[in-house]
Formats: sequence, C-alpha cells, structure tokens
Amino acid sequence: MGRKTGLGVAESEVLQYIADHYPISVRAVAEQFAATRGLAKTTILNVMDRLREKGFLTRELTDGIFVYSPTRAQAAVLRAQVENFIESMLGGSLEPFAAYLAEKEDISDAELARLKQIIQQLEEKQR
Repeated sequence: MGRKTGLGVAESEVLQYIADHYPISVRAVAEQFAATRGLAKTTILNVMDRLREKGFLTRELTDGIFVYSPTRAQAAVLRAQVENFIESMLGGSLEPFAAYLAEKEDISDAELARLKQIIQQLEEKQR
C-alpha cells in the first residue's frame, strides 16, 4: 500500500461507487460522475490512479480495457472512510461523534441495540 492512506472527499465517493459496482472501467465511473457531479473523465482517472497508488484499487486488463476493483471488501472500505473522517474532521476524537449520536432523535431500536453491543465489546477490550 502507498504511503498516503487518507482519502479526500472525491476519492471516498469514487471508491464507494466502485465498491458498489466493480469490476468497472474508468469510462463507466466517469460517466456516472459527469452526470451526477459534473466531473471530467480526466479528473476521475486521476482520482482512480491515486486510489490505486494508495492501495485501495486494483486494475486488470479485460478485453483490452482496464477494469478496477477495490482491494478491500465494501465493509472495509466504509470503515476506512469513517476512520478518515474521524481523523481529518474530528481530530481523531470520537467525543464529537458520540455527542452527535446523543442528540440524534431518530435512532431506531435496532441501531441503538447495535451501538450498545459495540460499546460492550469496547469495554471488554479495555479489561
């Protein structure tokens, strides 16, 4: 994996799209982001090259076209995005996120049960 492991916003969005649609060509990704975000194909190619350099994507030649796939499972991609967000936007602290959750009014019973389960696992790790 490359030295830089953090992801920018565009990299995160492109990586998530690829994780949902792989294997996929630059052209297909570029068409999606041109339609939804107005980004040029060269911009998408640069983003995908950076993701490959950072170790998040692989590419393979199929029928004369490079197709890209994530190197990690979708859940791992999402975890990397969350980690990047916490590090870059929250300075590595979970406290602002926990405060956000405490004020959130529409957490389902299932989500709350899962959060309690996660906290229990964290407490067991601390022991």
